[in-house]
Amino acid sequence: MTRPEKNWIANLPKNRLIAEFSVWSADLVRLGDDIARVGPFADILHIDVADGHFAPAMLFFPDLVAGMRKVSSRPIHVHLMVADSILLPQVEQFVDAGSDLISIHVENEAVADAALDLLDRRNVAAGMVLKVDTPIERVAKFASRLSFITLLGTAIGVKGQGLDERAGPRLQQASKIIADCGATHRIVLAADGGIREHTVPLLRQAGAETVVLGSLAFNAPSLEGRMGWLHAL
Repeated sequence: MTRPEKNWIANLPKNRLIAEFSVWSADLVRLGDDIARVGPFADILHIDVADGHFAPAMLFFPDLVAGMRKVSSRPIHVHLMVADSILLPQVEQFVDAGSDLISIHVENEAVADAALDLLDRRNVAAGMVLKVDTPIERVAKFASRLSFITLLGTAIGVKGQGLDERAGPRLQQASKIIADCGATHRIVLAADGGIREHTVPLLRQAGAETVVLGSLAFNAPSLEGRMGWLHAL
């Protein structure tokens, strides 16, 4: 399967919300069929990876990314929720599997520069994610090296929670950091967690350029209708 074009991040839509689909909410028994179903509507496929320590969940693995790379040409964004001690080998494995963008956590600060150096050497885009209680200022020193900054609006690695009331102001803070960091390339601001029909407009107004869609997309009665609504926000 053809991979995304080299400048895929720069070419993501700017006049509407980017549609980032979380594979965690797909039908994992019929994953290939579900990826094909959402393919025409997804700008990015999002894969969460958790080691059971950094985050309470345990998911997903490099072979899944490699398999998805064979059946989809959509950009694959891997969100690593793993301990410092295994972060660098995990980055290597998910690069080898075919990831187009890998986001690490700002809470991995002790090894973050090494991870970003590794991604740069491997020519894979880098992102950074912040837990809901982590001060936004901590991402500032890394911002110019990133292509995505993702703010979690719920506790890490747990489905079905309501959006934290601080999500909007935090997005506004992050947007200012992006504007002030001096980067000449595009840095996309993303919101992940607590994505519901009533929260997406609030996140969009606060500056989110993409939201990580789970059940809101995969379980929509009409995916075409859902995406028309999303694009109109």
